[in-house]
Amino acid sequence: MDPAGLSAIDLALAALAAVAAGAMNALAGGGTLITFPTLVALGLPPVAANVTNTLAVAPGALGGMLAQRRQLAGQGKRLARLTPIALLGGLTGGFLLLHTDEALFRRLVPWLILAASAILAVQEPLRALLLRRLAVPPAAAGERHGHDHSEGLATAAVFAASIYGGYFGAGLGVILLASLGLVLHDSLSRLNATKQAIGFLANLAAAVLFGLDGPVHWPAALVMAIGAIAGGTIGGHLAGRVRASTLRRVVVSIGLVVGLVYLIRG
Repeated sequence: MDPAGLSAIDLALAALAAVAAGAMNALAGGGTLITFPTLVALGLPPVAANVTNTLAVAPGALGGMLAQRRQLAGQGKRLARLTPIALLGGLTGGFLLLHTDEALFRRLVPWLILAASAILAVQEPLRALLLRRLAVPPAAAGERHGHDHSEGLATAAVFAASIYGGYFGAGLGVILLASLGLVLHDSLSRLNATKQAIGFLANLAAAVLFGLDGPVHWPAALVMAIGAIAGGTIGGHLAGRVRASTLRRVVVSIGLVVGLVYLIRG
């Protein structure tokens, strides 16, 4: 794509949206519901906007994973099994996106945004459900068989979620945490760390594919990556001072409005 397609003011607006998204991801999640519509509003075609956004947010996902590296200790076998699955799923989703007709993806956009908004809206009830479930120890009888069965279900769930992550990705963290929490029995903090690692890997696989063979607007991707990292840092400092639930409601509201506008405009 011609770098001149976005002006300096457009790039500044994209960077500011990425700062807001980075802070949102650090505090409550759902940052893509800010950056993706911004890129489309600035004139990028939906597929190019999605590809550029994925490349821009990938570095921030690494920060989230590193921040929880202590909780990944002792999960070597699980990660060894799920890592190739997440990478393959991310590549599959990215491949599907690059081979989706622009007109078809444009029609899918409002539904993807509305679905992501709904996923984000149920994040807290899901988290409460997982806390209750994980507080109950598994039955001693047949525990090992159940463990093996659950790990197999986790593999299938991660693959499906990673495909979605490579294709669009908004709300991926909520989907992963819910999937892992419903089929695995582990502490929520450890599963959250697993979710961060898997989400980063799925996004990384798609980002590499997009970087090699995708309609990336590189100037926008660069300034947004810097903005997302800065926003993540800001969000980290604001953690505990700002109610994540309030911010989540704001992002969900934005997503619903944007999705409905896209749906009405057709």
